[in-house]
Amino acid sequence: MSLTRVATNVDAQWAFQAMEKINRNLASVQLRLSTGKSINTTEDDPAGYQLARGLERRERGLEIALANVSNAKSILSIAEGGYQNIMDILQLIKEKATQAADQSLNSTQRTALNNQVTALIQEIGDIVSETTFNGDQLIDGGYSGDFQVGEESSNVLSVSLESASAASLGINSIDLTTAANASSAITTVSSAIDTLAGSMQGVGEYKSRLSFKENTLSVAITNTGAVKSNIEDADLVKEQMEMMKLQILQQTAAAAFAQANAAPQMVLQLMK
Repeated sequence: MSLTRVATNVDAQWAFQAMEKINRNLASVQLRLSTGKSINTTEDDPAGYQLARGLERRERGLEIALANVSNAKSILSIAEGGYQNIMDILQLIKEKATQAADQSLNSTQRTALNNQVTALIQEIGDIVSETTFNGDQLIDGGYSGDFQVGEESSNVLSVSLESASAASLGINSIDLTTAANASSAITTVSSAIDTLAGSMQGVGEYKSRLSFKENTLSVAITNTGAVKSNIEDADLVKEQMEMMKLQILQQTAAAAFAQANAAPQMVLQLMK
């Protein structure tokens, strides 16, 4: 461009456009540094933004599923505690039945043992009614349901807990007032112990599966977060270097713009 043509200062316009572009890029870098994200709007990377949101959906779903697994394990631990308390009582009842079956005891002593066992059976009923979670009884035979242990609707674990009531265990009519009845009670209580042990085994199997799911979900959350980070997170060192470069260019562009505006003023010297 000839510097003697002052109606349109093309050099200044080019310098101004360059400075505006630098300023826009600098603003983008500063935004990435302040948010830590390389993708802050869909304009930055439409495909990357969509992919990141899909990964975020999966990650958050996995996190909730992991919390659900923890809740499920808590419920099963409460049920297991109730079962264990009843198991301790059954073992004690068997001891009393074995004691009452011996011919060395008289009727008064057997009656005392029978009264003690009756009270223990009543305590089993109390334990069953008091073993609850969120208002639901757990070991009365009516607890069952599906736990959502994954981010997909099909990722469920169906749980059903057996009843530990005296009636279900078949010990609600135990009588130790005679040696013969006490001998029969030994067999009855032994069967009840085996039944309850089976129920506790089922709880253990559920908890074991939940532990594996817990590990799987934790790994999946970490891996999903890593992939999302690679797509969306900014490299702060790289962005800092880019900002320093743009700040230098900003200053040189401003200087060039000032020089381009000043150059046509030489025409005034020709008119003196």
